[in-house]
Amino acid sequence: MPYTTPDPDEEDDLDRVPAPKPVHYAEQALLGALLLEPARLADTGTLAADHFDNHAHANLFTAIRTLPPPDPDDHAKDITWLNAVLEHARPHAPGLNASYLHALIQFCPQPKHAAAYTRMIRADHARRTLRLHAERLAQTSTDTAGPDPAATVLAQAEALGRVLDDLAGQFAPHPGSLPSTTHPANAARQAGEEALDEERLLLATATAYPAEVQQMRWLAAEDFLLPLHAALWQSVTALVHRGDMVDPVTVLGQAQHRGLLTDSITPRDLISTPAGSPEYWGEKIFQRALLARAHTVAQRITAHTDDPANTPHQLITGSRRALADLNALRARWNRAIAPAPSPTTSAPARSAPLPRAGPPHRPTVTAARAHR
Repeated sequence: MPYTTPDPDEEDDLDRVPAPKPVHYAEQALLGALLLEPARLADTGTLAADHFDNHAHANLFTAIRTLPPPDPDDHAKDITWLNAVLEHARPHAPGLNASYLHALIQFCPQPKHAAAYTRMIRADHARRTLRLHAERLAQTSTDTAGPDPAATVLAQAEALGRVLDDLAGQFAPHPGSLPSTTHPANAARQAGEEALDEERLLLATATAYPAEVQQMRWLAAEDFLLPLHAALWQSVTALVHRGDMVDPVTVLGQAQHRGLLTDSITPRDLISTPAGSPEYWGEKIFQRALLARAHTVAQRITAHTDDPANTPHQLITGSRRALADLNALRARWNRAIAPAPSPTTSAPARSAPLPRAGPPHRPTVTAARAHR
C-alpha cells in the first residue's frame, strides 16, 4: 500500500516508520503511469524487472511487459486489462490487490514523465549494484581461509571493474563528475605478531641471500606494516641495487645512515635468524598488503554509494578511481607470482634450502634471539 505518515498523536518521533527513499515513489509513479497508459512502456527503454527495489513492483512490471497492451479506447472504459495484470503478478507477490493498483494510478503525478521515473529507478539500481559488489570485495578481502586469497580478491575486483564498465555505457558523463563524499582517514593496519615475525624473517633471508632480492622489485616499502621494517627493506635493496656487499653488518651501516638506529633499538633487534627464502616471505607480506588495500577500496566505494548526493556518473568515477589504487597492486602482484627467469649466474649455496611455495619452519623471534 502507499506510504502514509504516522499520526504524531499516536506515536512519538522515535517510533515512526522511516520514509521510503525517492526510488520507492519513482517506482510507484512509473507503475501508475503504465497502468493508466500502457503505451508508455515504450518510454522505459531497456528497464528490467530486476532494476526495481521493491519485489511486488518488480512483478507488476513483469506482468505489464508480458501481457499484450490493451486497446486504448477499451482500456479507458473497463478494467479487464488491470485485472489480467493483477492475476499475472499475484502468484509471485501475494500481497498485491486491486486497491493497490488503483492507488498506484492515483499516485502518478504525470504519466508523460515515465521516462524520468525510469531514469530514477535505473540510477538507484546502479547504486545498489555497486554497493553489493563493494560488499563482496570487502568480504573476500577478509577471508583468508581459502587456498589463494589474493586470486579470489582480484577476481572479485575484476567483476567490479566489469560492472563499472557496463554502467559507464548507461549513464552519460556530466560536469562535476567527482563524487562529493568526504572519506575519513584510513585506519591504521593492525600489526599482529605473526605478521611482524614474517617481516623480520624477510629481512633476515634477504640479508643472507641478497642475490634473490634483485628479482623482488615488486615489493615496496608501503607493503610493510612496521615503518622500521619498511626502512630496513629499503636499506637492503639500496645495497643490492648498487652492487654493494650485503651482510648483517653492512645492512646495519646503511640503517645507521638512514637514522634508523636509536637508543631503544639495538643491532640484535634488527636482524633475526634466516629461514626459508626471501620470495616466500615477500609474497606473504605483499598478499597481506593487497588484501588490506582491497578492503580499503571496498570501504571507499561503499561510502560513495551511501551518499545520496552522488549521481550515477559520480559513483562510477569515484569507484573507478578507488579501484585504480588496487589495480596498481595487481600489476605488482602479477610480477611477484610470475615464473622466475632462468638464472644466468649460480646463486650462493644455501644450507638446507626450503621451497618457495611451502611455509618453512619459522623460529620465533624470541627463540632466534636466544639462539644467539
